[in-house]
Amino acid sequence: IIIRVKNEEKWINSCLRSVYKQNYENFEVILVDNKSTDNTVKMAEQFPVKIVEIDNYFPGKAINEGIKISKGQIIVCLSGHCIPKNKNWLLNLVSNLENNEIGGVYGRQEPLSFSSPYDKRDLIITFGLDKKVQIKDYFFHNANSAFRKDIWEKFPFDEKIHNLEDRLWAKKIINSNLKIIYEP
Repeated sequence: IIIRVKNEEKWINSCLRSVYKQNYENFEVILVDNKSTDNTVKMAEQFPVKIVEIDNYFPGKAINEGIKISKGQIIVCLSGHCIPKNKNWLLNLVSNLENNEIGGVYGRQEPLSFSSPYDKRDLIITFGLDKKVQIKDYFFHNANSAFRKDIWEKFPFDEKIHNLEDRLWAKKIINSNLKIIYEP
């Protein structure tokens, strides 16, 4: 599980507590820190995580750096401010990867009670309740995603763009005749 962070002290304990309560137990956690200036890293060190610090943050670079030191064959990306809702989150996400026609899976994101009305609207519209198999739609979101390491080896994330690295990656996946799953 690659968790990208920068100044996430408000969320990192909740995020990691939920990660370590999963029913799926065979995983490692790699925290990729973009030079946090708050207590994010200190708080994360209370958990059995590997910590990688990067300079010159780019989303794809952060993911690639975390994957390079990972040992697993399944990669999960999670943003440090995202909190898995239940103990089946990881199993529900990665079980989709048993099908070799699937290039990647991304999961639902829900607003919190204090999210702005605009963020609530956007998250509810974007992340619905119905599972989808995408064969033409390039939408993908690395705040909560999974894919196999062998897929990443063929299609690493672009390290030079500031955003949408996940959607550019998904386009390569779809264009290689693999599918994307949205798992709510």
